[in-house]
Amino acid sequence: MKVTIINGSPTPGSRLGAVIALTEELLRGEGFEVSHVNVVELPPEDLIHTKFESEAIVKANGLVAAADAVVVASPVYQASYTGVLKTFLDLVPQKGLAGKVVLPLFIGGSLAHLLTIDYALKPVLSALGARYILGGVYTVDAQVARTESGGFDIAGELRTRLEENVKELARETRLRQQSTPPSGS
Repeated sequence: MKVTIINGSPTPGSRLGAVIALTEELLRGEGFEVSHVNVVELPPEDLIHTKFESEAIVKANGLVAAADAVVVASPVYQASYTGVLKTFLDLVPQKGLAGKVVLPLFIGGSLAHLLTIDYALKPVLSALGARYILGGVYTVDAQVARTESGGFDIAGELRTRLEENVKELARETRLRQQSTPPSGS
């Protein structure tokens, strides 16, 4: 099974990065081959000017296309996911998420934006053909504490929710693979 993690954070070394690292570890434990699209590393001009044919965008979309499942991760700013994530999602082909199981993974400053996944992200994912969108994991900054050594300490409750959601992602992905006839049939 292949999964692509789309990281919509504009900030390297953020709390979201720590959550993504744990999620990747859990995904590998479930047998996934993991690839990444770190949107902030894509050429800004390609994103802003919607250069569908740019080598970097074609490569990123290729990782999404090859995946059986996709994790869409973002911090919450101004009651929504990041603009840099939106610019990338605008470049994903119209049915680019069709047949894929999608796990949203968001982090925000408070629970006030808990419904951001449902009201801001899920309509866009649906427009891209996603039909198997899991409930997702929303966490608050306080559950990912920065340590004195520069690392992060992830709260046990968050770790448990991530474990449960990754298991659900694996289960749903396996079900989709079993119910999909081999190509050429």
